[in-house]
Amino acid sequence: MIKKIIQVFAISLVVFSCQNDKKQDPFEITTNRIGLLTNEIQVKELDSIFAKDSIAKRTPGDQSIGYANEIEIYEKGGTKLLILETDEKSSPSSIIKSIEIIDPRYKTPAGLSSNGVFKDIKDHYKVSKINNTLSTAVIFVDSIQAYFTIDKKELPQKFRGTTDIEIKEADIPDSSKIKNFWISWGNN
Repeated sequence: MIKKIIQVFAISLVVFSCQNDKKQDPFEITTNRIGLLTNEIQVKELDSIFAKDSIAKRTPGDQSIGYANEIEIYEKGGTKLLILETDEKSSPSSIIKSIEIIDPRYKTPAGLSSNGVFKDIKDHYKVSKINNTLSTAVIFVDSIQAYFTIDKKELPQKFRGTTDIEIKEADIPDSSKIKNFWISWGNN
């Protein structure tokens, strides 16, 4: 009887652990997660997360002012994957506050990536707001903690060269290409 209970327990344990052993997609973007990177990861943990990739940390003397807290992630072959911005300069315990998605393999469950178009955004997400800057429209999607830029060259002429006109979703053509894709964890 005890042997049967132990066998049932062992089989249950194996089945349960197999179900929970689903690997994290290294390119999936979800709330508070980009692949293996989460909103709680500290800079000192990046070496283990990106062990097969290259990490380039900018130091204050390397770049112009304001970029010392950026970390670039490259594949071993040289393809740039991500640019991470930390909350503190040069601190190993810094937390990542924003990520620029460079490589189009990084995608949301709806398939939205850095090489998408505005239609990909509006068909799958609620646009929270649109800011009009001198050269881009900045589109915010709060549900995935993201913001995107679209070059004003993709918009009707009346929006170019001015920040005074409000840009609405209907003003942005579906085929407008995403210029930049950021995830912002600054409020965590």
